[in-house]
Amino acid sequence: MWRQALAGARGALQQWCMLSSRRSSTSVSSAVNSMLLRHLKEHYLELSKMTPPPKVSPPSSFTIVEGALDRSGPVLKRTYGDEEISLRVMQLANIISGDDDGEDGINQLFLHVDISKPGQKESLHFLCGLFPDALGIHSVSMRPKLETSGFLVVPTKYNGPVFQDLDEGMRDALHSYIEERGINENLFPFLQAWLYVKDNRNLMRWFRAVGTLIKERKQASDA
Repeated sequence: MWRQALAGARGALQQWCMLSSRRSSTSVSSAVNSMLLRHLKEHYLELSKMTPPPKVSPPSSFTIVEGALDRSGPVLKRTYGDEEISLRVMQLANIISGDDDGEDGINQLFLHVDISKPGQKESLHFLCGLFPDALGIHSVSMRPKLETSGFLVVPTKYNGPVFQDLDEGMRDALHSYIEERGINENLFPFLQAWLYVKDNRNLMRWFRAVGTLIKERKQASDA
């Protein structure tokens, strides 16, 4: 009888230790969640109070693609004769770390220019570096026409020579070709401001989404 009572006491003690450990773990997890939620809220509120840059319009020949701020895809478009031209933009600092020389971090941009014509399956694609006072071409290739999904199509066949391997006359002619279509440094002020707003909106959305997930997990663990 005594041995049975001792065995029962040991079992009860083990169960109490396990329960105590769970309570301690739950308490620590809850504290971490609360701390994270507090920081997320602080950063979200800080972003929401930031003054946006002055509103800038694109050059008059371009129109802003509806809904571009909320999805990946073209930002600006225009027609030039029978050509359809669309522009996508990315921060150069997102691709090459350590190239952030400006206070706002958006002083160097990658510009994707697609020029297509009705009835053709491929478009002429320019990858350019855009700066406040200059535009340079990195590459020129033929690619399948831009899809509405908003993703760049990776070429599966030979898509052209290395731009720097072209002779100077050809390079100058290609620069003149896109400049004639309004692709130049005049696009920079609008695209810089547009990226600032987009990055701010995406970051606020990210803080809100992470906070919602943490809250749901916290409520589930408290239940």
